Amino acid sequence: MRIAQVSPLYEAVPPRLYGGTERVVSFLTEELVAQGHEVTLFASGDSRTAAKLEPMCEEALRLDPNIRDRMAPHMKMMEAIRDRVDEFDVIHFHNDYLPFSLFSRQPTPFVTTIHGRLDLPEFVDIYGAFPKVPLVSISDSQRAPVPNLNWVRTVHHGLPTNILTPRNVKQDYLAVLGRVSPEKGVDKAIHIAGKAGMRVKIAAKVDTADQEYFDEIIKPLLKQPHVEFIGEINEMQKPDFLSAAHALIFPIDWPEPFGLVMIEAMACGTPVITYERGSVPEVIEDGLTGFITRDETDAVRAVNRLGELDRNAVRARFEERFSARRMAEDYVSVYEEMAARPRAQLRVVS
Repeated sequence: MRIAQVSPLYEAVPPRLYGGTERVVSFLTEELVAQGHEVTLFASGDSRTAAKLEPMCEEALRLDPNIRDRMAPHMKMMEAIRDRVDEFDVIHFHNDYLPFSLFSRQPTPFVTTIHGRLDLPEFVDIYGAFPKVPLVSISDSQRAPVPNLNWVRTVHHGLPTNILTPRNVKQDYLAVLGRVSPEKGVDKAIHIAGKAGMRVKIAAKVDTADQEYFDEIIKPLLKQPHVEFIGEINEMQKPDFLSAAHALIFPIDWPEPFGLVMIEAMACGTPVITYERGSVPEVIEDGLTGFITRDETDAVRAVNRLGELDRNAVRARFEERFSARRMAEDYVSVYEEMAARPRAQLRVVS
């Protein structure tokens, strides 16, 4: 198939450091190419891919100090793709609601994967304004605020099985990986580790929007002797970091749409201790790949039960459920379904 993958422009594909959506777009794009599809990737110019790269800006917007309005390059990208729709059998967007109005008024099949939360009032309103646009959710729980949209499939994220692998290293701490923010519960992870009598290493970025939380809540906690703050790490650093952890601590306080970090840990054979929020019950199998807990006290008990889990079994379940190949195969079935529809049905807005 001739497939267009349309990434956000905030990070490169794949990201140099943190970046969930762009990382998934990269894994999907490379696997689709490996399966023999003709893929065009619309992304920032510093992206790396085996697909045909169409650079929509010189470098990732987060790294470009000259870009003040980050929406303008995205709008320009939408117009550029609209002029080329006849080149593709299907267009796959990863840009939230941005393509809905323009691409609903043309016949080329398109689908949008929603990567973020949908429980905010303004999101409910904007998605509700386009009830016929075909959407893919990354977890069933993600759909809860807007269940009556045109959901065509849930496709869980996947990772290449050869990028993050278990390393033969000693486990001697608990790990936090990803982003420092209130909803990710980094302060709770520090408390859990302390109460369990274990060290905790935090490999996470701090966005400008979360700087106040970091300065006021997290920074004072870093003075404790059991806490080590590393900052952002790249893909090559993750296997050693996660493999050396007894567990990933993920005490989220929001309706997590998926939680890519959970399957990154599983890929390294590292179990996950997390709270029962959002997608967690769809990703973590309690008592097999980790423990799903209710609060800090329950999470401390789970730390003390980590010896019950088999790290080889954690890795095996990752391979069975969350490989990039499985993800790509799921999406190809969506593309084929979209392409098989009569084109007259694909104009969802008159």
